[in-house]
Amino acid sequence: MTKPHHSGRLQAFSDGVFAFAATLMVVSLDLNRGVAELMAQGSNLVAFGVSFFVLVALWVVHYNYFRRSGYVDYWIMAYNALLLFVILYYVFPLKSLVHSWMGTQQMTLEGLSSLFQLYSLGFALIFLCYALMYRRAFKKERNAATAVDLLFYTRHFALYVGVGLLSMLLSALKVGVGVGLPGFIYVLLGPLCYAHSKWFDQKFRPSDL
Repeated sequence: MTKPHHSGRLQAFSDGVFAFAATLMVVSLDLNRGVAELMAQGSNLVAFGVSFFVLVALWVVHYNYFRRSGYVDYWIMAYNALLLFVILYYVFPLKSLVHSWMGTQQMTLEGLSSLFQLYSLGFALIFLCYALMYRRAFKKERNAATAVDLLFYTRHFALYVGVGLLSMLLSALKVGVGVGLPGFIYVLLGPLCYAHSKWFDQKFRPSDL
């Protein structure tokens, strides 16, 4: 007899990995050097702050999946494991990227291109995992209203994957790398997600008026 999976242990394990990622960031900050020295090197604090709040944002997306669905099977476990693996490495290229933007870490065009590609690949993989988790939950959901919501978020996070891949392509071709175009391209997420939301509501949530 097949026994149902319980999401509690998966969430607890995931929270532990997120906490471990935050711990790695604190360790890399090297607090043993003293507060005064750290304050003098403000770029380290800025890079740490950006990385930390990105990590929190990714945790919120993870939390919301289990709040909206909570469906768990072996596919979800696999996607979740890949997600956590990428997140553990994602924060470190992000810190280097912040340093390069602030001018505290000199990089060649080739090095900056490689960093953007690494960052974009991590971004795309993270949101691909989220999209696949929502897609799997959508296929198993029996409640029509909940299924529509899960389909929305599947497509919503697929847009994130597409923008991440576009950024990676620009980085590989070295298009606008010197001025940070592969980073600024993420601004497209705003209008794209807004347009998708409007289109999705018209097609799947028609007004009763």
